[in-house]
Amino acid sequence: MRVLLASALALSFPVIAFAAGSDSTPPKPVVSCENGMVYDKKTKKCVAATNNRLTPEDLYQTVRELAYSGAYEDAQIVLAAMPQNDDRTLTYMGFTNRKMGNAEAGMAYYERALAVNPANILARSYMGQGMVEQGNIADAMAQLREIRLFGGTGTWAEASLRTAIATGQTFNY
Repeated sequence: MRVLLASALALSFPVIAFAAGSDSTPPKPVVSCENGMVYDKKTKKCVAATNNRLTPEDLYQTVRELAYSGAYEDAQIVLAAMPQNDDRTLTYMGFTNRKMGNAEAGMAYYERALAVNPANILARSYMGQGMVEQGNIADAMAQLREIRLFGGTGTWAEASLRTAIATGQTFNY
């Protein structure tokens, strides 16, 4: 059944290049800082994630770099300095928890992110990939439909979840 579903998906939706954008391509690490530290472009130094000169975008980009490189615990240190009810923070808390083997906590964070922002297609993609890892293809397909309903057709979020459903392989970023 899974092979038939994968074949149907692969034929129905050709693989597309991942679209450019804030969450679609792997981040390019600038400078490696120690645990809990973030590179401040203004001072060109590593500073504590709690430094008030850092913008939420600075912190978010650092979290993406750390998550992409597999430094999930370090990413969580930076996430702790970010607004705790922000859907992007919640999405990456879900991602890092899931990648560290705590799928239940990861799914709970994705649910919270979607409660804050139902149109968060990245949270839907990561949640759907977690469902694929759990063998829950039907619910992963439901997330794929939601991504498309929220205008995510052709985005990295859509393509990565579609690929995960078709192949069973999820992404580490």
